[in-house]
Amino acid sequence: MHARPDLTEHLPRLRRYARALTGDAARADDLVQDTLERALAKLDLWQPGSNLRAWLFTLMHNLFVNQIRRQGPHETLLDDALDEPVSGGQMEALAARDIHAALAKLPESQRVILLLVGLEQFSYGEAAEVLGVPVGTVMSRLSRAREHMRHLLAGESPIKLKVVK
Repeated sequence: MHARPDLTEHLPRLRRYARALTGDAARADDLVQDTLERALAKLDLWQPGSNLRAWLFTLMHNLFVNQIRRQGPHETLLDDALDEPVSGGQMEALAARDIHAALAKLPESQRVILLLVGLEQFSYGEAAEVLGVPVGTVMSRLSRAREHMRHLLAGESPIKLKVVK
């Protein structure tokens, strides 16, 4: 029998990622709690020596995707956060609000990649492991997400690619 890993050391990163995904502190706390409950219930599935952080983020990602599916396409999780007032008129607060608003407009598949690689500093391989996709998919989604963000933050319409048959 192996020693039980310390899940608490991963709480700050789990909370930050959950907050970035949901845009709401209460929903983020619920997501972290659900993730930890699932991790404890399925701890026997974690392989000692493997990346515990990636395993926890995989659990969180899957829970988040399931929540989105249950809510349906009509409800955007980040909408509430966009209505928060900006305090003090500081330029940093305005920039943060603009970035948050642009993130909310990204497709979920691009937003998740951008948060994992940009915010959580996952390698492409780790992000691919969390999402269960090939590394090339991570790289292409990240490229599209960055380009989409550049256009949104510049106030431009994102480039729409035509499908050629």
